[in-house]
Amino acid sequence: MIYLVLKYLHVLGATVILGTGTGIAFFMLMAHRSGDAAFIARTAGIVVVADVLFTATAVLAQPITGYLLARETGTNLTDGWVATSLALYVIAGLFWLPVVWIQVRMRDLAAIAAREGQALPAAYHRLFGIWFACGFPGFGSVLGIVWLMIAKPSLSS
Repeated sequence: MIYLVLKYLHVLGATVILGTGTGIAFFMLMAHRSGDAAFIARTAGIVVVADVLFTATAVLAQPITGYLLARETGTNLTDGWVATSLALYVIAGLFWLPVVWIQVRMRDLAAIAAREGQALPAAYHRLFGIWFACGFPGFGSVLGIVWLMIAKPSLSS
């Protein structure tokens, strides 16, 4: 029974990370494409809250439930697919952490531009480019982890 509860929580956490990440990327991209500074500021504000409430919670729960699952099933953390998943998890985190800060900064820059009736500054556009670029390795790493968790391929450790 404990195994099923842990597996459920682990799968739920992965679903939250993927779903929230996809939603955040979509809403930020659509807001950016609008060019409307006030809309971008409001959207980025909601995105930051979603990242803190949902993504951060799931990101913290995943290694805990993963470790407990490994212990419950006798899986070694140095097994190839597990070790690769852990490496990808670190890579995803290295790209996600700056993205959260970037979203906060883009929100603030867009709010200032809206309040002052100005166009979005070059700093906003530069940050958006970095934010967009970080999404590929960050999200790609998460997709790789999900595949590894499902397939559990034999990999050399």
